[in-house]
Amino acid sequence: MTIEEKKLDNPVWYSLAETHQRFSIEFNHIRFYHPDYCPFGGSNDAAQTSGGINQYADYCEAFYIVGEKPTFQGSFILKNELVCNQMIIPGPIKMNLSESIVELRPQHAAELFQLVNLVQPGYFRSRTSLLGSYFGIFKDEKLIAVTGERMKMNGITEVSAVVTHPDHTGKGYAKQLVAHTVNNIFNQNKIPYLHVAETNTPAIKLYEGLGFNTRRKISFWNLVREEKRSLTTDHRSPMKKDR
Repeated sequence: MTIEEKKLDNPVWYSLAETHQRFSIEFNHIRFYHPDYCPFGGSNDAAQTSGGINQYADYCEAFYIVGEKPTFQGSFILKNELVCNQMIIPGPIKMNLSESIVELRPQHAAELFQLVNLVQPGYFRSRTSLLGSYFGIFKDEKLIAVTGERMKMNGITEVSAVVTHPDHTGKGYAKQLVAHTVNNIFNQNKIPYLHVAETNTPAIKLYEGLGFNTRRKISFWNLVREEKRSLTTDHRSPMKKDR
């Protein structure tokens, strides 16, 4: 295992230390994405996360800690442990693409947000599309399938938001979009990887058919604050500038 690949054991922490540093809100032993971009956090010491979790709650009341089970106290509940297969692919995908694949632009942001949240609600935020490149397939001028890039380290990029509108599934759109996105990442001299729920057998089979292998199991711990309070997004938060 290379040093770079070892970073995948803690993908949020290393993404926010490297390529995505400008999106980071950092507390002692824990780093979070600004919630406008992604509701994920990661720690280099799971036993020391309680204070940072309480501080991040001022920005986001429901979020995920990725990796080891965090320690927390106060008014939080562990709503769910989502166990995922973390999958990695060794080389580009050879495939003839029959569909026209479009790199999405800012004018597509609202349509992209609506489609992803229709199929996979809770992960894709108002500015998630700014974390990387996103690609789509249109039919009758409507966006009906997408795939893109989310967490990024210096040499590794996550494939994410593999979504097809329910009225257009079963036509091979996801397979072509994943292949296109994977090859785009390899063209940047980076390694593609992804996360998929361990119970999502059809998706796992699709990824295995494209050449992905399961590297490890990794948990997304969904924490929710019990006591709701009114919050507003403060873009003067302790996230580094250059957004």
